[in-house]
Amino acid sequence: MKKLIIVLFAVLLLSACSTSKTSGNAKYPTKNIEFVAPAAPGGGWDLTARSVQKILKDKKLVSNNINVINKPGGGGEVGWNYLHTKNSHYLAVNSSLLLTNNLLGQSKLTYKDFTPLATLVTEWQAIAVPMDSPYKSVNDLFDQIKKDPKSIKVGLGPGLGNDDHLAFVQAAGEKGVNAKDLNFLVYDGGGGDVVTALLGKHVNAVTTSLSEVKEQHLAKKLRILAISADKRDESIKDVPTLKEEGIDMVFPHWRGIMGPPDMTDAEIKYWDEKLGEMVKTDEWKKLLKNNDWATFYQDSNETKKFLEEQDKQYRDLVEKSGLGK
Repeated sequence: MKKLIIVLFAVLLLSACSTSKTSGNAKYPTKNIEFVAPAAPGGGWDLTARSVQKILKDKKLVSNNINVINKPGGGGEVGWNYLHTKNSHYLAVNSSLLLTNNLLGQSKLTYKDFTPLATLVTEWQAIAVPMDSPYKSVNDLFDQIKKDPKSIKVGLGPGLGNDDHLAFVQAAGEKGVNAKDLNFLVYDGGGGDVVTALLGKHVNAVTTSLSEVKEQHLAKKLRILAISADKRDESIKDVPTLKEEGIDMVFPHWRGIMGPPDMTDAEIKYWDEKLGEMVKTDEWKKLLKNNDWATFYQDSNETKKFLEEQDKQYRDLVEKSGLGK
């Protein structure tokens, strides 16, 4: 009888250990994925989140349900604070605002408070002038700014410290112009209001995303002097890059995906595989073309290094512009 009890106890113990081991390594994900777009519906973050959701489901790359939830406010701050309290079944779209919000003293969160999963896309910055502007090249424009900084009004939006602003600050620095001498006019409405101001000749030049001014350039309503890409855009081959104009810089306006802190290696690997497959699909390539986005895919390890480099670059630009906290 005593032997029987010992045998039964051993069987139960092995069973318990086996169950514990299985539950501790439960296949991820085990429930719905919540994808945070840290802005209202309709913007770039929201479009990125919903596009990723659709392609992952349509191509059956992820079997679990994926729901997009909008958490607008604070230039991404509300959504990212929300993500910071969640588990690995929650992800969020990010951008350089994750870095600049902290550098400008608007957030205590940094990129180190999250798990980098991927960099997905970029838009390129553009410097544009009215069609009849006397400045025929970006060097003409910066030569005049260097001569008399206050004579050139540069429109941007929706606020100082964003990519549009800091890209111009970097370009000006490459031309020997002190960022604090630049004469910016800020339009709260963002790119649309900025372009309207340029067309109305309320400003002499604008710095904005390429997508905001490409159609007007093609329609000859304004002229793009240069873009911040590493190569020319195929649809506007007459527009040089800043590098071609002797301004040694490439400036991406990127968007990516991150998870909450402390994701496991297995969870990170899962998204490396799924997102790596997604960016190879024809659907993803079509999305990029339709939205004037350029592919900028980097996996989790590459994104971690990229964020470290971007943080150093943005820190330097913020300090030069006099906006540091």
